[in-house]
Amino acid sequence: MTAETSQTLDRGLRVLKLLADTDHGLTVTELSNKLGVNRTVVYRLLATLEQHALVRRDLGGRARVGLGVLRLGRQVHPLVREAALPALRSLAEDIGATAHLTLVDGTEALAVAVVEPTWTDYHVAYRAGFRHPLDRGAAGRAILSARQQPMEEPGYTLTHGELEAGASGAAAPLIGVTGVEGSVGVVMLADAVPERVGPRVMDAAREVAEALR
Repeated sequence: MTAETSQTLDRGLRVLKLLADTDHGLTVTELSNKLGVNRTVVYRLLATLEQHALVRRDLGGRARVGLGVLRLGRQVHPLVREAALPALRSLAEDIGATAHLTLVDGTEALAVAVVEPTWTDYHVAYRAGFRHPLDRGAAGRAILSARQQPMEEPGYTLTHGELEAGASGAAAPLIGVTGVEGSVGVVMLADAVPERVGPRVMDAAREVAEALR
């Protein structure tokens, strides 16, 4: 901690991060041990966070992330989209296919940014806000591959006809971005994805990840 930072705020943010990393919540004692502070400090932190609906406690006393974080989360997508657009524009123009950034939203894949190429006679219409199951389509499958290989770069994923007849997709997951789970990809009207597209998509995913760090 430096003189310019707030110890109380730092501890409160650490509480939120700890709770976000667990599905079953944490008790005051568990939080006290993880933070290295006494239980009284934890009670005060939780009480303050509860006032802002950022934390809730169940009947058993376990603290969990509160619904108030959703109000904060609504502002995340526009920021992520803005950061990703330069890399997506470059990808779309280079490949001549619709490029997209897809993030996890619950059990679904959600397209939050889409860029169409300007020079092609035709391309796949793919809109921001489009949702599909994580286990269908290149974007979702790329995200799942990263979950299965968390300690290494899993490469890119190719699919054909899973979301739209006649369309092929290529996507690579975002790696090393704390709090963001997603992928960058392209979708095109083709029976197969050209060989150079996969590596190019991986490069774009690295660019987006770097912009989000």
